[in-house]
Amino acid sequence: MGFIVEGDESGDVVLEPPPNFSMVEEGIFRSSFPRPCNFAFLKTLNLRSIIYLCPEPYPEENLEFLRSHNIRLFQFGIEGKTEPSLASLKDAIRGALKILIDVRNHPVLIHCKRGKHRTGCLVGCLRKLQNWCLSSVFEEYQHFAGMKSRSADLRFIETFDIVCLTQCLHSIIYQYQGYGSKKRRLLYGEECTETPNNFDMNEESAHNINGRNSHFSLMV
Repeated sequence: MGFIVEGDESGDVVLEPPPNFSMVEEGIFRSSFPRPCNFAFLKTLNLRSIIYLCPEPYPEENLEFLRSHNIRLFQFGIEGKTEPSLASLKDAIRGALKILIDVRNHPVLIHCKRGKHRTGCLVGCLRKLQNWCLSSVFEEYQHFAGMKSRSADLRFIETFDIVCLTQCLHSIIYQYQGYGSKKRRLLYGEECTETPNNFDMNEESAHNINGRNSHFSLMV
C-alpha cells in the first residue's frame, strides 16, 4: 500500500488510502472498507457521495466523518458471505449504477468489504455500459480480486443486461463536453429511479435522484 506524506506547519501528515484503492474514472473511485486511519486521505478526494455495497450498518465513526464533510451515503445491501439471489443482485447493481452515473454525485467512492467482489461487479457492469470489451472487463475484475476471483461474479457481469438500465433513459441525447473530451452526458426526461436507502438525504438530494430532467454522464 502506498502512503503519501505532506508537510505543513504542524508537521508531516501521513495520508493512507484504503486497501484496493484506485480511480475508476475521473470523479469515480473504488476501495475496500475505509477505516479511521484512511479518513485524512479520503478528505483529499472532496467526496460528495459514497456507494456502500454491504448489508451491515455503517459504523458510527464513519457516519460522523460523512456528516462532518457533507458526504451522502447510498447503501445497497448485497450479501457477501452467501450468494445473493440473482434478482436481488440485479436490483442492487441497477440501483447503484443509477447513482454512480449521475455526475451530481461525483466525486464518489464505491466500496464493499474488501473492494473485490461486490465492488468489482458494479465496476464491471459500468464498463459494459461504457462498451468495454468483455475481456478487458474481466481483466480489471481479476486484477482487484486476485486469487479470490469468483466465476459467479464473472458470469453475472457477462449476462448483466444494460438494456434494463438504458430502458429508463428516455429521449437520450449525447453531448460532448469540451474539445477532445471523452465524456458524454446522457439526458432523460422520465422519472424512473427509486430513492435507495441513504444517509441524511435532504429535499434537494432527493430531487437530485428522483427529479425529472436529471443529468447523467458516462466516460467512454
